[in-house]
Amino acid sequence: MRGSGAALAVLALAAVPAAGHDIAPAPPQDHPILLRGGDLHTVSHGVLEHTDLLFDRGRIVAIGRGLEAPEGAEVIDIAGRQVYPGLIALDTTLGLSEIGAVRATNDTSEVGELTPEVRAAIAYNPDSELIPTVRVHGIAVAQVAPRGGLISGRSFVVELDGWTREDAGLLDPGGLFVNWPGPRLRTGPGAPPLEEQRKRQRETLSRLHDAFETARAYDAARDAGEEQPVDVRWESMRPYVRGERPVFVRANDVRQIEQALDLAEEFGLQIVIVGGREADAVAERLRERNVPVVTGSTAALPAHRDDPYDQAFELPARLARAGVRFAIAHLSAAPWDQRNLPLQAGLAAAYGLPREQALRAITLSPAEILGLADRLGSLDPGKDATLVVSEGDLLDHLGRRVTLLFIEGRKIDLDNRHERLRRKYRAKPAPREAREP
Repeated sequence: MRGSGAALAVLALAAVPAAGHDIAPAPPQDHPILLRGGDLHTVSHGVLEHTDLLFDRGRIVAIGRGLEAPEGAEVIDIAGRQVYPGLIALDTTLGLSEIGAVRATNDTSEVGELTPEVRAAIAYNPDSELIPTVRVHGIAVAQVAPRGGLISGRSFVVELDGWTREDAGLLDPGGLFVNWPGPRLRTGPGAPPLEEQRKRQRETLSRLHDAFETARAYDAARDAGEEQPVDVRWESMRPYVRGERPVFVRANDVRQIEQALDLAEEFGLQIVIVGGREADAVAERLRERNVPVVTGSTAALPAHRDDPYDQAFELPARLARAGVRFAIAHLSAAPWDQRNLPLQAGLAAAYGLPREQALRAITLSPAEILGLADRLGSLDPGKDATLVVSEGDLLDHLGRRVTLLFIEGRKIDLDNRHERLRRKYRAKPAPREAREP
């Protein structure tokens, strides 16, 4: 019986298509490139119309009108097109999950409740078939983060082009991810007694608190030179309990956010709230502590029955008015869904967020949260030449068409599985008329 089961498993895996695209990563930039006459959405200093942008060796060299092309430069006329910094997707599972229904292609979670030692980079697949389908929408950089448990592990910030994770990686390890325990109580048939549920919640919160307490004590002991065995869990948490690196806390309910802020104050953590559906209710405290919020889908349903229908649509605008730092993400467990990131920013702009801030929320703001604003997020001389050229507004889901994508000056092939299927079925001949019997 055991042998039969193993044989069936092998046959099932053999039936699954190989999870990898066949598009070769772009070679390093080996000559200057001058983009001539586009409208530059710099993010840092407004929109520069009919302006040139020169980059070489992966960095932006100059911005201005009438720039002279250096010897050997490639000049690309982009008059009438829009130029943006490459978009940055936060808290994704790109490269960790391929086909949701096939367990062998999913590596998003580790076994156990407390796994801070986990590095998403170890499981990252740079050949994921989904990556080209996402970057054709202008997404150049992604934060790949683990799921599951109370402390999921550490993220990996990656350029969406590269032969290996070492080629593509920008930051490893990145932020530590924590899933804050939910405060809601179940009612109705089959639900445990309310006091039992409250007890479980208190115990879960206590385990999370104890993990940070243990990590802090371990760090202090190591600094004091005390001899003790190295514990990979607490060793991996040392930069976070010292406040040197950010802790990303997935929390939506106002009670979760308040509890996370309490923990951050107790341990001196540098935290980022991820989700933050009710973050506007604690906006003053978030602003005072300079805690950024990564909002989720702006097309989500209200969290409660008595919430306004546009709660999620207007959240970025409300945070902006309250002076809270924020970025916009598409917080979906499905990695392919990251292609909708520009749509989320566009919807936020349609519901009261100034368009410039909406664009910033998916470019410079994520770069600041990740600690990469010196390289990414805006069009400025000295920064990486990671940029997008589009026909039409990049935030207009129906009106845009990305025509060029550069990552550190490398010209990216925008072909992808979706385009190949489109070409295939457009070439399909019209059905022949049924023959007479």
